[in-house]
This record gives sequence, C-alpha cells and structure tokens, in this order.
Amino acid sequence: MSETGYGDFEFERRFYVEELPEVVMDDPTPTLIVQNYFLAQDGYAIRVRLQAPGVRLHMTGAEDIDALLEEHAGTFDFCAITVKGPMNGGTRYEAERELDITQGLNMLQRGTNRVIKNRYSVWLGSDGWVIDVFGGSNFPLLVAEVERGGPVTDLEIPSFCVSEVTEDKRFSNESLSHAPFARWADQYGVELGGVGPVFLDSLGTNVFHD
Repeated sequence: MSETGYGDFEFERRFYVEELPEVVMDDPTPTLIVQNYFLAQDGYAIRVRLQAPGVRLHMTGAEDIDALLEEHAGTFDFCAITVKGPMNGGTRYEAERELDITQGLNMLQRGTNRVIKNRYSVWLGSDGWVIDVFGGSNFPLLVAEVERGGPVTDLEIPSFCVSEVTEDKRFSNESLSHAPFARWADQYGVELGGVGPVFLDSLGTNVFHD
C-alpha cells in the first residue's frame, strides 16, 4: 500500500503541447527514456523501461534506437517492468517492479514496439510537471503530464498545454508504440482545428494561465 493509501494506482492528467516551453530548459539534466510494450491491448499494458539521467537528445525522427541503446548502455541507471490497466477519469492501475539493468537492456534490444523520448521536469505552482519530447516514429510529439498522489482536481493549467489528451487513447505510450504519432499527426491537426481545444470538466475547476 502506498503512503497515499491508494495502493498501485496513479493519478495523472496529460496535455498535447505544440512547442517546447522555455521554462523546461531550467532542467539541466533531462532523462532519456526507452521503453517497449510487450502487451498493449484494450488499455492494458506490460512495459519495460530504461532511464538514463542527463542525456539530452536533439530529436529529429531519425533516431536509431538500437544504436542509442548500445551507446548509452553504461549510462542507464534504472529499469523497471510495469503492469498497467485502462485509464478512467485520470486514474489508472499501475504496478511496478525494478529490474536488473542488464536484463532490461537485453529485453529492449529484442523488443519491436519501442518508444524513445526525453523527459524534462519543472515545478509550476503547486504541481510538478514533466514534458516528454518524443523521437523516432513519434516525432515531433510533445506531451505534458502532471501527476499527484490522489485525483488531479482543480488544476492550474499552463499556457503551453494546447488541449487535454488524458482520455484520448491514441496518446497513451502503449498506443504510440503500435500506432506512432507520425502516422496520424496531420489527422489530429485537422481535428484540433475543427473542434478546438478540449479540457476535462469533471475534475473540479480548471484554472488557465497565460
């Protein structure tokens, strides 16, 4: 049981971002994340993730993940396997277990449904935010995420958050591992232009900042 009393559940909200905000450059040590999904169906997922601190990549969409895994093999300092359930109103079951880094690297090298990204962290108001900059076939996707120990209600939403994608399954990392953003970025742009930004109104009051 976690200290919050919610056990293996996470509470987060996620947002589509069009431009990397300057504020994240205050983070001098972004984290390189490479992960593979060995199951991704109907919102359920099994993920293996490797993390390397202080590795800032200039994402172009042409990243060679195998070469990057080899290059940074000695830099990764954390690996975990995670079991996830479907998202429901910003709440999701998530159980994680740390793995031996060498074993995780071997699994990632054999995986085919991989996602690569740089993760920046910043503290805004009363919340910690991360902004993920995706590479490979998910370039040029940017996603901002805020997580709390309980439901993310009455949120102060920064101006760089263009539209909320918390419940848009296409933006989940497991979906991106099978249907990468590059395939449907133009379609999403048309949707966003036609419908306009959307934000959840079932989680208290949203406060928007310029």
